[in-house]
Formats: sequence, C-alpha cells, structure tokens
Amino acid sequence: MENILRPLIVIGGSVLLTLIIGWATDRLMRKADERHSETPLWGLLREARVPYQLVLCTALLRGSYDEAELFQENRVAIGRVLTLVLIGAAAWLAIRIAAAVVETTYSRYARAQSDPARVRRVRTQVTLIMRVVSAVVGVVAVASMLLTFPAMRAAGASLLASAGILGIVAGVAAQSTLSNMFAGLQIAFGDMVRIGDTVVVDGEWGTVEEITLTFLTVRTWDERRITMPVSYFTSKAFENWSRGGAQMTGTVFLHVDHSAPLEAMRERLRDILRECPAWDGRDYGLVVTDSTPSTMEVRALMTAKDSDDLWKVRVTVREQLIRWLTDEHPYALPRVNAADAALPPGFPVSGRGSARRTHQPDHQPTARPERP
Repeated sequence: MENILRPLIVIGGSVLLTLIIGWATDRLMRKADERHSETPLWGLLREARVPYQLVLCTALLRGSYDEAELFQENRVAIGRVLTLVLIGAAAWLAIRIAAAVVETTYSRYARAQSDPARVRRVRTQVTLIMRVVSAVVGVVAVASMLLTFPAMRAAGASLLASAGILGIVAGVAAQSTLSNMFAGLQIAFGDMVRIGDTVVVDGEWGTVEEITLTFLTVRTWDERRITMPVSYFTSKAFENWSRGGAQMTGTVFLHVDHSAPLEAMRERLRDILRECPAWDGRDYGLVVTDSTPSTMEVRALMTAKDSDDLWKVRVTVREQLIRWLTDEHPYALPRVNAADAALPPGFPVSGRGSARRTHQPDHQPTARPERP
C-alpha cells in the first residue's frame, strides 16, 4: 500500500504545490498590472504563466521522484525525460520573459518618440533582435538536451575536432542563407527599410509588412503579399517613399486642347484641393509641361502627408478636373481638328479654288443598267 501511496503523494503534492504557487504569482502580477497600467510589462509576464508552471512542476518532480519507489526500475529514464522537459520549459520561459522586457521597452520608446520613422526603425530592430534571441535560446536548449545523453558527451571531443571542417562545409552549403541573415541584420541596424515603409520593388507598390532574418514581405495595395529575400534590398536599387519623412508630392497629367483656360484651371485646382481633406496644404500648382500638334500636356501638382493621402488627392483632382472641363469648358477637351486650315495673307485663293473646280465635275454620270 505504501508503494502506491508514496508515488501518488509525490506527484499530487508537486502538482498541487505548482498550482498554488502559480495562482499566487499570477495574482501578484495582476495586482501589479492594475497598479502600474502605464507599462504592459506585468500583463505580458502573465502570459508566461504556462511555461512558468511547467518549470515549477517539472523541477519539483525532478527533485522528488527518487522518493517514489514505484519508479525505481525506470529511474534513469524518468529522470532524463524530466530533465529534457525542464530544459525545454526553461527555454520557453526565458523567451517569453525576454519578449515581455523588449516589448515593454519598445512601447515606452514609442510613447516618448514623436517621429513615426524612428518608431518604425526601432520596431524593425526589436523584431529581428527577438528572432535572434529566440534562435540562440533554442540552439542552447537543444544542445543542453543532447548533452544529457552519455553518448553525446563521449562524442564531444570528436565533434569539436571536426567542427572546423563541418563549419566550412556548412558555410559553403548555406551561403545564400547566411548572406540573407547578414543582410537582415544590415537592414535592421543600417536603417535601409523599416516595417511600415512604403516601397516600390520590381514595379510593385506596397508596404513592408514583415522583416525576418532571411526574407521580407511587402503587402501591395490590392492586398497581395510579395515575399523576397532580404539580400534583394542590399544588392538592388528600390524606392522607399517613407525615407526621410512621410510627406510626398504628387502630379496629375492631363492632355487638353490648346485653347484650354489655364487661369481658370488653376483656380479650379485650388478650390478642389481646399475641399479635399487629404491635401496637407503645403503646395500646389498647374503648368504646361509639353505640347503636341493637337494637344498640350498640363501638369497639376499637389502635396500630402503620406502616400495613402497622396493617392486620394491625385484621384480626386483628376476626376473633378475632367468633370469640370466637360461641364464648363468642353471645347478644352482633346479633339480631332477637321476644320479648314487658316491660310496665310496673300495666298492665291481664287486660283486654287478654280483648279479645284476643274477637277471636280458638277454631276455624276448615271449608271447603265445591266444587261440580262
């Protein structure tokens, strides 16, 4: 009877003690979160209660399972399993704590900083740092798990001796992966592109949605996702519309007739922009940029605080200017000129007209009926 009760007491006591400690810790963090609502640290730490309780339970079982005589036959195997679980849970808890600390630091910086470009830069750096930390902790945890096996410890010397050759082979085999990883670090700390930046890559306009150590995702205006290696941004030219500030200047080109009222078009452009909430009021203008035998090209210029507002201003100006020209000045729209050309003074009109008449008969001959 004692051989049955002792394991139950050890396991049940460990689980009960874990639940009590976990509940008390969670209650303390909840009170701290309510008292310090200006920081998200305690709320983020509360999300790590599952790995925290798993570490507590595994540590208690690992320290007291020797007392359960029922498991004496499988004592070594059970101890190794508990050790592996403890290492994995500790790595999980360490990643959660690091993420909570980093996210809290970023939120404080974002509240104190008024420049959105710097906030996006720090967001990019924080994201990549957390990925590096998670990878390092994961590698260390896996290595620690492997070292718990005696065969792995015995092979440690030979592994270290061949580490140089294996490193060279792995470096050659993973050359593109390593280049992308270094490119990701260069992007994060070189401030080349940030999460939330508006970019144009390969003729596609979109917003940077995610940056990892190996790839970058751009969300286009039609909600497609373009995934490309981060080495693209370190080896090729691309447009970053958010670099140096989000303010932008846009243009709208119209082809109109040479008789179009330019002054009236400037006044109408001013009225359209004043009624458009997306216009930031910095600048506007309308000038003739080109001329052809049949039309002239007019460029309307306007500004906006970011690329999204600039798109709204451009489409609004284009639509309303065309509508205004159609309603108020239809003669200013492009048309095919089929009128007689204005002849220069002194041109012999009479001679030309008589010649024309000689070549054009007054009546057309009637057609003969076909024979049956």
